[in-house]
Amino acid sequence: MHILVINGSPKGEYSVTLQTVLYLQKRYPAHTFEVLHAGQRIASLEKDFAPALAAAASADLLLFSYPVYTFLAPSQLHRFIELLKASGADLAGKFATQITTSKHFYDVTAHRYVQDNCQDLGLKYIRGLSADMDDLLSEKGRRQAKDFFEFVLFGMENDVYEPSAPAQQAPVCVPVSRKDASGEEKTGDVVIVTDCEKDNTQLRAMIDRFCAVLPLKTRVVNIREYPLRGGCLGCFNCAVSGKCVYKDGFDEFLRNDIQKTQAIVYAFTVRDHSMGAAFKKYDDRQFCNGHRTVTMGMPMGYLVSGSYSSEMNLQAVIEARAQVGGNYLAGVATDEREPDAQIDRLARTLAYAIAHSYVPPQNFYGVGGMKVFRDLIWIMQGMMKADHKFYKAHGQYDFPQKQWKTMLKMYLVGALISSPRIKAKMGNAMNEGMLAPYKKMLEQTDKD
Repeated sequence: MHILVINGSPKGEYSVTLQTVLYLQKRYPAHTFEVLHAGQRIASLEKDFAPALAAAASADLLLFSYPVYTFLAPSQLHRFIELLKASGADLAGKFATQITTSKHFYDVTAHRYVQDNCQDLGLKYIRGLSADMDDLLSEKGRRQAKDFFEFVLFGMENDVYEPSAPAQQAPVCVPVSRKDASGEEKTGDVVIVTDCEKDNTQLRAMIDRFCAVLPLKTRVVNIREYPLRGGCLGCFNCAVSGKCVYKDGFDEFLRNDIQKTQAIVYAFTVRDHSMGAAFKKYDDRQFCNGHRTVTMGMPMGYLVSGSYSSEMNLQAVIEARAQVGGNYLAGVATDEREPDAQIDRLARTLAYAIAHSYVPPQNFYGVGGMKVFRDLIWIMQGMMKADHKFYKAHGQYDFPQKQWKTMLKMYLVGALISSPRIKAKMGNAMNEGMLAPYKKMLEQTDKD
C-alpha cells in the first residue's frame, strides 16, 4: 500500500506528530510512506500545486498528520485543504485518516474539521488517532498507535469507514437591507474583525448594517489587509516574553488595536467547514498571548454568511472559543433567514452586555477546556513563564487537591453514610445540612 502522509505541521520534519508516522513506518515496512511537508511548504504549494496533486493521485491512503492548533488544524493545513478542494482533483473512493498530537484541548473539533473536508472530496474516511504529545514515548502509546494502524488496515480491507453526512445544499443568502445610522453622536469602541474580500458584497452589507444599528462606535479591521508574514510556527519563541518571532508587528497590533476594545465582533463567510484559512492564520498568530485569557469579561459576537445552521462542528468551536476565553457570546447573526432581524438583535444584545458587564458562568466547554490548560501550564511553568505568571495572578490554579477542608468534610460524610444504622437514623438530616448555607443566604436576602 502507498500512503501519502500530509504533514500539516509548520515544523516539517521536526514535527512531534510526524514521529508517530515514522514509528509506524518502521513497524510496517511492507507499506510505502511518502511524506509531503504541506505545512512547511505551503508558500511554494500555492505557486505550484501539481506535485501535491500527483502524490495524492498515486496514493491508496491519505494520512493527515498535524498538531492541534486553536481548536482546529494549523492555518497552513487549512490553506492546503483549500487548494486541494479548489484543484478539482478526483480523489473519490480513496481512503483517508488522520493522526494528531495535542494535550487533548478540543482535538475532537480538529478531527471533525478534517473528516468533513475529506468526505467533501469523496474520500472514505477512517476515524483517526488522537494522541497526547508524549504518548509515543510509552509502551501504551506505541501499542495504541499500532492498534490504530491495524484498524486502518482492517477498514481498507473490509471497506469499513465513517458514513458521510447528507450532501449540503448550496447556501441561500438572504439579502440584507441597508440601514442608515441614526446621526446621533456615538461613544464607545467595538472592533469588527473580518476577512471580507472586495467582491463579497453580502458580508459587507451585514457589517454595514451592524455598524449602523449598534449604538456604539465601531471600527472595522480587515485581516486580509494586514501584512502577516506567515502562520504560527509553533516555535514557542513567545513562551517567555510574549514576543512573536515574526517581525511584522502583529503581536503589538493585536494587543493595542483589537484587544483593548469593549467588544469584538467577527465577520466571515463559511469556508470548508471553518472560518477559512485567512482567519485561521489570524487565530493561530494570537498564540503570542500563549494560553492567557487576556480578553476575559469582554463580550463577543459573530456575523456569519453561509450555511452556518448545518455546520455543527463550527458552532461548537465558536461557543467553545467564547467559553474558554471567559467571554459572553452575545449571538451569531447569519444571513440564512431574516438577517436584518438577527443583526439588529445581536447589536441590542451586545450593547446590553457592554453596558451591564454581563459575564455568565462558564459551561462544560469553558470549565473543561481551562482545566486542560491549567494542568498544562502548571507542568510547563518553567518554559511558559508568561502563562504561569498570568494563571497565578488570576487564580486559575484551582487544583482540587488544595481544598483540604472540603475533602475532610467529604471523608466524614462518607463514613457516616457507609453505615446502614447511622444512615437510617440520619433520615433527611444530610439533605437539610446541604441546604443549610443556602437557607442562610436566602434569609439574609430578605433582610437586605
